[in-house]
Amino acid sequence: MRIIIDAMGGDNAPQAPVLGAVQAAKDFDAQITLVGKVEKILEVMRENGIADLPDGMEIANAEDVVDMHDDPAKVIHKRKDSSMVVALKMLAEGKGDACVSAGSTGALLTGATLIVKRVKGIRRAAMGPVMPNKAGGKTVILDCGANAECTPEFLLQFGVVGSLYAQKYIGVENPRIGLLNIGTEDSKGTELQKQAYALLQDAAAQGLINFVGNVEARDVPLGAVDVVVCDGFAGNVLLKSIEGTAMFMGSLMKHRIFKRSVLSKIGYLFCRPGVNEVMGMLDYRTIGGTQFLGIKKPVIKAHGSSDALAFRNAVKQAMDAAEHDVSADLEQALAKIKENTND
Repeated sequence: MRIIIDAMGGDNAPQAPVLGAVQAAKDFDAQITLVGKVEKILEVMRENGIADLPDGMEIANAEDVVDMHDDPAKVIHKRKDSSMVVALKMLAEGKGDACVSAGSTGALLTGATLIVKRVKGIRRAAMGPVMPNKAGGKTVILDCGANAECTPEFLLQFGVVGSLYAQKYIGVENPRIGLLNIGTEDSKGTELQKQAYALLQDAAAQGLINFVGNVEARDVPLGAVDVVVCDGFAGNVLLKSIEGTAMFMGSLMKHRIFKRSVLSKIGYLFCRPGVNEVMGMLDYRTIGGTQFLGIKKPVIKAHGSSDALAFRNAVKQAMDAAEHDVSADLEQALAKIKENTND
């Protein structure tokens, strides 16, 4: 299995992608292709005392770089020799099994859509981050930012995609699908939510998904459902609100509880491993990145400020995504929906 990495994408490139890739090659026995300016990549290695590329690692030269201010719609033609575009072309040509980049989200999504292509029947690819929940499982949020404006049909497809992803990637046998809304009643929400509710309900009646109804934002981290369906605007707000709350609570515990007195500081020493473990569950560096679901081959969007640890874990995530590919099953499910709709 070979993972292609955009070595020039992200705030900390090329150092973070290169060092993360080297570590991933050692830890996971990963076959990796670093795409970017060869001399820059080799310079990072020399500066960090790495004399030779690990076994299975190679470099593909790309002289240009996608800028965060580039128009995503023009990147493929304007930056055709960039590390991101070259990496995506290599993936599409079968020179790798998955791709990782911390570059511009819009450019990466556009490139993945136009170069790697969507699964047949998919209207829009979506970002599907996976977060831990109180119930001890994991919850997929679909979409979390790729599609700020959606149609009811998009949300239906997100439900189908999320269900298959949760089955294969997370291991949930019959994932519970919930529609993010301001109340649990089927009459709640705007026309988008009401129409999407009806479509998701029909899909459940056909046995395609296990739709359990609307879900409120506060119940998402509690594990009320396995997959949350929403437009990208609401999903992004939901995800960042959860992240911000976790950061706030962690800081609150540390500064207002554990550092209050000598005894509480001593208590913190005993509790610190558990506290760090909990906080690490929501740390993007531990997770690695977010997969664009609905693309023919796995494309992982790493956080823009990813460090070496985040890239290491993004490589592992890409390997898992390639191993548990849902493209064929997704195409069959969408074909069935279309067939039943035409009937």
